[in-house]
Amino acid sequence: MTPARRRIWAWAFYDWANSAYATVVIAGFFPLFFREYWGSGLEQAERTFWLGAANSTSSLLIVLLAPLLGAVADRAGMRRRFLIRFALLGILATATLALIGAGHWGLAAGAFAVATVGFMGANVFYDALLVEVAPPGEGDRVSALGYGLGYLGGGVLFAACVALALIPETFGLADRAAAVRLSFLLTAIWWAVFSIPLLRTVGERDGLRLPFGQAFVEGVGQLLQTLRDIRRHRQVALFLAGYFLYIDGVDTVVRMAVDYGMSIGFGTNDLIAALLLVQFVGFPATLLFGRLARPLGARGGILFGLALYAGATIWASNMTSTWEFYGLAVTIGLVQGGVQALSRSFFARLVPADCAAEFFGFYNMMGKFAAVLGPVLVGWVGWLADDPRTGILSLLLLFGGGALLLLRVRTPVDD
Repeated sequence: MTPARRRIWAWAFYDWANSAYATVVIAGFFPLFFREYWGSGLEQAERTFWLGAANSTSSLLIVLLAPLLGAVADRAGMRRRFLIRFALLGILATATLALIGAGHWGLAAGAFAVATVGFMGANVFYDALLVEVAPPGEGDRVSALGYGLGYLGGGVLFAACVALALIPETFGLADRAAAVRLSFLLTAIWWAVFSIPLLRTVGERDGLRLPFGQAFVEGVGQLLQTLRDIRRHRQVALFLAGYFLYIDGVDTVVRMAVDYGMSIGFGTNDLIAALLLVQFVGFPATLLFGRLARPLGARGGILFGLALYAGATIWASNMTSTWEFYGLAVTIGLVQGGVQALSRSFFARLVPADCAAEFFGFYNMMGKFAAVLGPVLVGWVGWLADDPRTGILSLLLLFGGGALLLLRVRTPVDD
């Protein structure tokens, strides 16, 4: 394997590493365990509030920090080092979840918020390193490889953790609670071990590497300048506006699927099985999307995915049986990773390489800000209509608005 190929695989394997947190903790066990174990003494509305507050707080911190830290990392040549620091924060906080006993919902929510800051913060610099490892013209394929490995890695560990939770006595565990707490520890270990290839193999190109203090001052100045002169980067701003809308819908599906399924009467085991299905369908489907970008282009692939998301949203608002929930899981698995991967590579085409971390800071800021507002929109509309099915239909506004803005973006190739 050539050195360039090793760098690509080492970079992509970080997605295999950290996606375990997204699957096992964010989408899977934490919402269920917070409800049944840590927050069992709280009223339902209070549990929901504190769970939402933990998610929103971590997202808001990244919204505020990502662009500034990205600008500093560009000037100090510290993308890789910032990635390590945030990943270590997330790994340690995830391991801490395994130590928190029943009823300590405040500690659990705090540790989850810190772990999620580490997870999302590291992704800012991981995404920015795409421009370091992807050869010219290969960004779509390399980005899809990362997301594909993420789905596979997250799915493998989640499957193992589900087995622990379903038959804990087979593995010498006292009960389901012990199995879930062990799952948090295994997630932290998985994240740490599979980050090693990136840390050993992927560096940064030679260029501007200022002392940290000077980089911070210049980074602040550059960030303010970018905010003032955003019209000079009109295509970047236009893409970010569209991305904000449609990734809001994507992230809301990820974060609200379990809650929506429970609200219309599906059981916990069916929800967990559907999450597993998304992971294993998502692996080959994401790699296929990387190839789909060749004839359709990254924009065409994203628009195709958004059309399927819109169809799935309408279907979800009318479903009544378990098999339909599994069918939706397959549909989401087919497009979720592809939309994420092609969005990342499409954005990489628009930004200057020497400011990649700063611009990917804004990119991640848009995505995480969507995670703050998206669930609120679905919940608010559902509350007004007194029907969660109506609430889920509000996602059509996000997918449609994002698609319309994306159609207006011109890449350098268009010029």
